[in-house]
Amino acid sequence: MYYILNKFFFVFHSTWIIFNLFGWMWKKTRLANLITLSLTAFSWFILGIWYGYGFCPSTEWHWQVRIKLGIYDMPSSYLKFLIDSMTGLNISEGAVDIFAFVFLILAFSVSIMINIKDWKKKHK
Repeated sequence: MYYILNKFFFVFHSTWIIFNLFGWMWKKTRLANLITLSLTAFSWFILGIWYGYGFCPSTEWHWQVRIKLGIYDMPSSYLKFLIDSMTGLNISEGAVDIFAFVFLILAFSVSIMINIKDWKKKHK
């Protein structure tokens, strides 16, 4: 069961990240993209007050599953895990955190602007 959950979280979390970055590109997914970006920002910055900035419930749950599978050496950042796993590199957590923050802000800004533009066009 934990093996299946491990795969599920890998696919789910990776898809969430890709959707956050690019979901604003298609008119039909723009509102959903704004919602997922808002949930991500809420998790990182509001829940992060109590759990540490950048907190992600999906990462927490995935790491708990991996611990059940006997995998204990996990970084605090899921994005670092992905980058290191896919490239074989060992990128610093600080660099990954900056990268993640910058791209969240960029994607969020674009999503807000495009959703406002769509809303104005619809209510003209």
